[in-house]
Amino acid sequence: MGKVTAHLREVLPDDVILANGAGNFAVWPNKFFQYGPKARLLAPQSGAMGYGVPAAIAAKVVHPERTVVCFAGDGDFQMTSQELATARQAGAQPIILILNNGIYGTIRAHQERHYPARVSGTDMESPDFVMLAKAYGFHGERVERTEDFAAAFERALASPTGAVLDLVISPEALTPRQTLTQMRDAALSASRRKG
Repeated sequence: MGKVTAHLREVLPDDVILANGAGNFAVWPNKFFQYGPKARLLAPQSGAMGYGVPAAIAAKVVHPERTVVCFAGDGDFQMTSQELATARQAGAQPIILILNNGIYGTIRAHQERHYPARVSGTDMESPDFVMLAKAYGFHGERVERTEDFAAAFERALASPTGAVLDLVISPEALTPRQTLTQMRDAALSASRRKG
């Protein structure tokens, strides 16, 4: 995601509108994107999962001439993915980046930090997001390698229907500075020192 965010900083216009929902993935648009005076970020302060998709659609309705990009986790996206129908009906065409790691990442991080190796209910089985996007009339692509992102994003920008890019992310890459395994190992080590 570091390389993806760096690419976005290079290619997005000065007046881009970014949106995101709630989850560990939100660190990328919140902490690693540089905002100039014309750019905007629409993000929840209350930890509301699913906020990004409807926020991006609303931004595109209000500002159809501007580029609108939504960052959404795979669980986050599924909270409001049906709003792609609203986008289609309203003629709104945001670009949605699904950071798909196959887990509810923030909850998993809390589990690993406080109850290491005692995982419960955070693994996910998601639908085929590309097929779902196409069912709603959006351009859809799955991006499995970082080096394929730039070309996929260019196609997303060129799409007259809006786009959903399903970015496959390792669950280990939960935060920019610590892997899931490192979280678990640190918590296990701390509990052994206490015990």
